[in-house]
Amino acid sequence: MSDEPTRAMIESRTDFQNAVRGALAEAALVGCREIWLVDDDFADWPLGERAVVDDLTHWAAMHRSFTVIARSFDHLAHHQARWVTWRRQFSHVVHCRTNNDLEAGQIPTILLIPGLMSVRLHDRVHYRGVASREAADAVQWREAIDAVMQRSEEAFPSTTLGL
Repeated sequence: MSDEPTRAMIESRTDFQNAVRGALAEAALVGCREIWLVDDDFADWPLGERAVVDDLTHWAAMHRSFTVIARSFDHLAHHQARWVTWRRQFSHVVHCRTNNDLEAGQIPTILLIPGLMSVRLHDRVHYRGVASREAADAVQWREAIDAVMQRSEEAFPSTTLGL
């Protein structure tokens, strides 16, 4: 049995970003089937970093699913160019959705990789949260994602057509 803790507290923006980086790097190594990202706008996520995009590229093989739910994709579109390019290249596995029924701050901040790792910020202002390998946390946080997903719709197309 491993002595590695199953839960780690997140107490800063750096802790949060490192938890996201670590979870996505591990997903790339073990090849899990799906990844869920949920946030208002992903402004504090390290999604545009070269190493994160490299991990996502390694992960994105066939029969995988990467779902992103946000109130707005404006920050991603304007500040995380590497991720936007990656999203375009892997549009067959990336599903972007929005939920405009909820007010700012009502969408939870969650990264869920079922069977592997979950990261959740409970306090976005002070970056307080948990990185967890516990199944009970994953189940609870998946329920929160499902509640947001039920009232969501497709958004942020991988390409825009114009004349």
